Amino acid sequence: MRIDVLGAVQARQDGGGRNDGGPNDGGRIDLGGPRHREVLARLVAAEGRMVTTGALIADLWPDPPAGALGALRTFVAALRRALEPGRPPRTPPRVLVTEGSGYALRLPRTAVDVYRFEDAVAAARRSPDGPDAVRDLGDVLASWRGPAYADVPDAGWAQRERTRLDELRLQAVELRAGLLLDSGDDEAGLVAGLGAHVAEHPWREPAWGLLARALYRAGRQADALAALRRARAMLVDQLGLDPGPELRRLESDILNRSAALEPSRPPAQPLPAGAGAGLGPRTTVDLARTLALAGGDALLFSRRNRLAAIEAAERTGDITLTARIIGAYDVPAIWSRADDPEQSAAVVSAARRTLAALGPTGPADLRARLLATVAVESRSGDLSDGELADAHRAAREAEALARELGDPGVLAFALNGVFLQTFARPGLAARRDMIGAELVTLSTRHRLPTFAILGSLVRLQSVSALGDLAAGEAHAREAERIAAENESPLVPVLTAWFRARVLAARSTEPGGPTPATAAAAYRAADNALAAAGMPGLHRGLLPLSLLGLRLLHDRPAPTDPALDWGPYLPWALPLLLLAQNRPAAARKALAATPPPPRDHLQEALWSLTARAATDLKAPLTAAHAAEALRACRAEHAGAASGLLTLGPVSRYLAEAEACAAG
Repeated sequence: MRIDVLGAVQARQDGGGRNDGGPNDGGRIDLGGPRHREVLARLVAAEGRMVTTGALIADLWPDPPAGALGALRTFVAALRRALEPGRPPRTPPRVLVTEGSGYALRLPRTAVDVYRFEDAVAAARRSPDGPDAVRDLGDVLASWRGPAYADVPDAGWAQRERTRLDELRLQAVELRAGLLLDSGDDEAGLVAGLGAHVAEHPWREPAWGLLARALYRAGRQADALAALRRARAMLVDQLGLDPGPELRRLESDILNRSAALEPSRPPAQPLPAGAGAGLGPRTTVDLARTLALAGGDALLFSRRNRLAAIEAAERTGDITLTARIIGAYDVPAIWSRADDPEQSAAVVSAARRTLAALGPTGPADLRARLLATVAVESRSGDLSDGELADAHRAAREAEALARELGDPGVLAFALNGVFLQTFARPGLAARRDMIGAELVTLSTRHRLPTFAILGSLVRLQSVSALGDLAAGEAHAREAERIAAENESPLVPVLTAWFRARVLAARSTEPGGPTPATAAAAYRAADNALAAAGMPGLHRGLLPLSLLGLRLLHDRPAPTDPALDWGPYLPWALPLLLLAQNRPAAARKALAATPPPPRDHLQEALWSLTARAATDLKAPLTAAHAAEALRACRAEHAGAASGLLTLGPVSRYLAEAEACAAG
């Protein structure tokens, strides 16, 4: 039997089978419905490791139904019958086995196309001059029938695997081309294939280098130089990046007709140290940093390329290179909830591994950037108490090292981490304003525009929390000015939310805007944010904003079923149920409400809990909320985000204290 996932998920029995158009036509095994194939695919992705039932359920259902475990067992049983149709009753399965608290797939690596592909690439890297490397790479590249796991389109795990495997496929194409060039084979065919490759993937510097080499070897020196100049023009004009040293050296070699370009030389390593991400890691990270500031699809592309570069650097075993690649992505971060928590966790793990390998006596600049990376990527809204303490220590150590170094870029990056770690408890808006002010001063003096924008936005958030809307407007205008000069389109998306927050606050004033005007401004800002590539910020923000607007006017919560409350549902639910006149259900929901995550909106969520406890006459819950809100009594609930407001915290605190006192 073999299983194929480089395309739609399918399984076949070895030796063929009937050919009558039925479900097992040509040896194909009928795996059942989409969920059955997804379970099998998830186990393939685990590469023989056990996957717990809990993890499988979470991967199959974003919101698992009550009978999820039973359904999973049904899928597994059906798959076992399909994969081992001749297994006698009551004998243990040998392919899809139960192991511990979950399941694992037990198949030889040669029986799964993705394993054969990965193994062929690894073997070609280990022995690039082996006689079978080119043939084996050609065979496994030909086995791709479409995107990996093509019929599992929405699952997060499948998207991550597709991204990883797509990158590995591009590396394999370039690795094979390099081997052919080194051997002097098929130069004419390579020109056509590599021309199509760079047209489809124009940011990959090694691909441009391979194309130029192929053109030169085909007797087309002028075309080879023209290809390199096109690559340079694209990188410089569109991204502001210079070509890496490999392309610059290749241009010189072609101009000088260097003997190094001839196939008779000893075979070169097809992937130079650190270049395993397709682009050289330096260029990959530079590109990722540039695209991250553009938002939208470019931001998603940026995150993907960043992790690919880190993984490529780690594979080289070069600790210094890995440290530089991880620390080079110093894109400012303004929000305390990660857009992709799993990727952030992977980056933090890589940074910690590299810190451990460098040791306490490693280069201070590398250690500072790695520690700052840990602090920035360890977003407080996603951390346990222990993880939060570790991230806080990393932020402080990064700041101390950066101040000793006197490097303004490293210090700005470290201060970003310090800022993101100030959400450990409510009530620290004034402390964040001080960090923002230092960022503005530092970045203005040393011409660090992206961190100057960050500083202005941090100050906007901080004064918003303190209720100083005039100062907030001044910081919004300054952030917009710097963004316009430096083509940073995400900034107006955030400042539009701030201005909607201002309209909401002023809708309570005599002669102020109407609540409908504020609601329309929130919705317009939400439409712009939806395309910004920031799901950690976007999801649930509009309903929470509209709820805050209603609370400002003592109106019940919005009950529109189309609203996606995202991560904020547990704290809004008691008020939603009260608005539906379901007090018993509201009490049950309030009892199940957890403490809010420690992020930009913790004051808002504690205020919702305080209001629900007050309305439901729940003194113990009200006392807990009051205890949390006392530290931020001078702030405005939700306004630390700079995006919305529920009004003064003091209002909710007074209600909670009165309820707790009975």
